[in-house]
Amino acid sequence: MPDMSASVSLAVTHLVPLAKEVDENKVTPGVLGFIVFAVMALAVWGLMKSMSKHMGKVDFKEASDPKAEQKADPAAHQG
Repeated sequence: MPDMSASVSLAVTHLVPLAKEVDENKVTPGVLGFIVFAVMALAVWGLMKSMSKHMGKVDFKEASDPKAEQKADPAAHQG
């Protein structure tokens, strides 16, 4: 494992001068921000597609309630 930490410290020492060249008052999301945003966008797209499929299966027609019909018009059922 010591070889891994040496390569990480070497990479960091090369990136530090590059970071100093960037304007310190400017904040950017970077690659990680883009990856997180892309994953979230794909997740929302998948959820919307799934919801659309499930909503297509829903039947919105209500079954008529015979008790409610009798209460609404009691004169029609008197004979």
